[in-house]
Amino acid sequence: MIIEAALTFPNLDPVALSLGPFRLGEFSLGPLQLRWYALAYIAGLLLGWRYIVALVREPRHWGPAGAPLKPLDADDLLFWATLGVIIGGRLGYVLFYKPDIIWLNPLEIPAIWHGGMSFHGGLIGVALAMAWISHSRNAPFLSVTDLAAAAAPIGLFFGRIANFVNGELWGRPTDLPWGMVFPGADSLPRHPSQLYECVLEGVVLFIVVRIATHRHAAFKRPGLATGVFLVGYGVARTLVEVFAREPDAFLPDILRGYITMGFLLSLPMILLGAWFIRRALRAGAPQPA
Repeated sequence: MIIEAALTFPNLDPVALSLGPFRLGEFSLGPLQLRWYALAYIAGLLLGWRYIVALVREPRHWGPAGAPLKPLDADDLLFWATLGVIIGGRLGYVLFYKPDIIWLNPLEIPAIWHGGMSFHGGLIGVALAMAWISHSRNAPFLSVTDLAAAAAPIGLFFGRIANFVNGELWGRPTDLPWGMVFPGADSLPRHPSQLYECVLEGVVLFIVVRIATHRHAAFKRPGLATGVFLVGYGVARTLVEVFAREPDAFLPDILRGYITMGFLLSLPMILLGAWFIRRALRAGAPQPA
């Protein structure tokens, strides 16, 4: 039974700062807007970058060869990772969730300010960016992805907060006391699934990967931190998709309520992550620094 929502959605303004409109001679320019969505991505990328810099500066985390990157290399990693997140995330959203945009309104494809980013698309974009960094710096690819895996939950945390502020990606109707009525949905209280993912994919996953890197020397087993992240994210996302997330409207009726696109995309992550973990553990005990 669905009960009346115990919590009210705060209905925050998605625009954090608006300046203007401006006039330039005879031309009128619309207001310059800075959205919370953009600020969340900026915060996640910058804090993740600083975390990576701190990691490569700690010799105890690495084997005799040392860290795969120098602190200054992290600057380039930030640049390429940002491109990977933005381009991959947006293209992934269009291809996986809104393919009709391609032929109905192709000019909407680059409109990231309207929202709509796919984690799985961003993951592919970042993987390509890490491959370029690995090649250009002559660094082991899996050691570079291990660094990205350690920092990624920071960005996921802020990204899910942005989803909540935007009032998007809400969950299924619920009778739990923390159900919320989202303005873009209907009058039913729903799971705040964005906050579930914020905790699981951001806070919990960060702690799990950090335990692997700081207590179990995961950086000395290339691919282990990457595998832990992939499995951890895949499991967390699957739990939310199966039990709380609103089913995707574009999927066939026979699948709706049972299968979601996020679930389908997370299964290969879990399998790939398990393979990385197995491969890293079979490589033998890490060598002391």
